[in-house]
Amino acid sequence: MTSPAPDALLGAADVRELATALGVRPTKQRGQNFVIDANTVRRIVRTAQVHPDDVVVEVGPGLGSLTLALLEAADRVTAVEIDDVLAGALPATITARMPERADRFALVHSDAMHVTELPGPAPTALVANLPYNVAVPVLLHMLATFPTIDRTLVMVQSEVADRLAADPGSKVYGVPSVKANWYAEVKRAGAIGRNVFWPAPNVDSGLVSLVRRTEPIRTTASKTEVFAVVDAAFAQRRKTLRAALAGWAGSAAAAEAALVAAGVSPQARGESLTVEEFARIAEHKVNQHQEKEPV
Repeated sequence: MTSPAPDALLGAADVRELATALGVRPTKQRGQNFVIDANTVRRIVRTAQVHPDDVVVEVGPGLGSLTLALLEAADRVTAVEIDDVLAGALPATITARMPERADRFALVHSDAMHVTELPGPAPTALVANLPYNVAVPVLLHMLATFPTIDRTLVMVQSEVADRLAADPGSKVYGVPSVKANWYAEVKRAGAIGRNVFWPAPNVDSGLVSLVRRTEPIRTTASKTEVFAVVDAAFAQRRKTLRAALAGWAGSAAAAEAALVAAGVSPQARGESLTVEEFARIAEHKVNQHQEKEPV
């Protein structure tokens, strides 16, 4: 692999110059905050443990700060960008700043939530700076759609990072925590200061590492069935599970029966349960319905 020029990455002046040339003004609507520090993007790539044989998918590349750093380290990079202007400009930026790696780059001009296939080899890693308003749904969609993604590192608002990596019993443990844990082992992987962005956000950012489970959660229930229990439990998180799952089960009594059969206290709350316990509850609702069906 030919080493890129040392000034191939984008600095603060480069980012502003590119934005001015394109007439781009970062918008709150799309949560656009461009990284302007080369050391930060290289740190993200190191933390993501990107290898020379990795095929990396990046969501929301923006002007290409992280994209260029990923191209330095990976075999291939596919970037998914929804913004018309940014998507149109990125290939030229890659060619201009890293011509020796341009043939290893692909662009998908689309909303990441609608992406169901990617060009080239299957992705092995996901690395992205995700805007807070879509971070969780985009992350879960990509993990569900591309099972070959083994390692993920996302930069998100610090509050979102805390929720994703929370353990049962935590006040911020909720739907994102459980659903992310369905796919992967999740942990916080560092903090990112505000001054490495332009414009500087009003919130801190954090890195979250997700390493896909080597073995899926053992359950006879489907992901859809398990996630339905999770959604119901946290829709009324202050209620006991007996009450919170009444609508899901058909009645409070049916919810209690499923909980007891799953070995979970009907007086417990969703925030205390592991993803495995939610799976057991889902299994027992299925069993109840099967038992009621005529032979």
